[in-house]
Amino acid sequence: MEQYGAPARDGAAGRLTAPTGLSYVIGKFGDQLVPAIFLVILTTGLSLVSPNFLSVGNFLDIARVVSIIGIMAVGMTIVILTGGIDLSVGSTFAFAAVVTASLIPGSFSDAPTLVGADLPVPVAILVGLAIGAGIGFVNGAIIAKSRVEPFIVTLATMAFVRGLTYLFTGGFPTIFRPMPAEFEWVGQGYVMGLPTPVVFFALVIVMGVWLTRRTTFGRSVYAIGGNEEASRLSGIKVHWIKIQAYTLMGMLAALSGIILSSRVGAAQPTAGLTYELDVIAGVVIGGTSLMGGRGSILSTVLGVFILGVISNGLNIVGVPTYYQYVVKGLLLIFAVGLDAHLRKQQRH
Repeated sequence: MEQYGAPARDGAAGRLTAPTGLSYVIGKFGDQLVPAIFLVILTTGLSLVSPNFLSVGNFLDIARVVSIIGIMAVGMTIVILTGGIDLSVGSTFAFAAVVTASLIPGSFSDAPTLVGADLPVPVAILVGLAIGAGIGFVNGAIIAKSRVEPFIVTLATMAFVRGLTYLFTGGFPTIFRPMPAEFEWVGQGYVMGLPTPVVFFALVIVMGVWLTRRTTFGRSVYAIGGNEEASRLSGIKVHWIKIQAYTLMGMLAALSGIILSSRVGAAQPTAGLTYELDVIAGVVIGGTSLMGGRGSILSTVLGVFILGVISNGLNIVGVPTYYQYVVKGLLLIFAVGLDAHLRKQQRH
């Protein structure tokens, strides 16, 4: 009897200890629960203040605006998961946009340095993406090989690339006379009723989730952020993983810049100023640790939408724009403080 009873009891114990129901949800989606709950409360409160907030058109506007920052935030999440950071995203955003715009047929600028070459729209976009990837590659290579802090390297790159942008444009915007339909679709088109920026954002999210959850690259990113030296000793090519992460970040920053230049019909040399703050804030508010090793793409999406909903809600109720910076700053301080508190608890 005991031979059969013991396995039965073990099986029952296994079923009792296996995570089910709420425990399973918390275990699987714990990182997303806090920002998701906050986003629901925020949305409910704003809908009570302004009935227009819940309209489909308003939600599409929020998603369209959020997508520009969100695309970059996906790349920033991967960079921060490695324990790094990239402050040059705004400058990369602008430089890739102005170069791409200068290569589009019908583009015009008063800048004496305008390239003036008319390339097919897909080729011009690929050039812009390559420029962004190149900037990211340089960031990653310097950080990986020199062991200089990412903050310092990317701060220097931010200034250098912004200077290149002004030299290239002479400070003048690049406009279109007229804008080719192919390029117009990139920022102003629709796919099954959804704005194309939102579609691009959704595709980037899918790519980011797949990279971080289903690939060796993603597992290596988390390992490096958790313990870089242990990752190196276990055979992970830490230098190469970091270079890949920053290269992807640069390419996504370029993609966002190209989309925005299509959407507004111009590429401005001043575009992307302070965008690094919004991108990093979205990632950290979503729950990704600035020390690396903890966080997720879906959490970042929630963090970016929290910022977008706050900005939209404040605009609807007529709050001046500069108050948004105060709110973003307070949220970022709270998120960083919470992250430090959680890490302190884990150590004890």
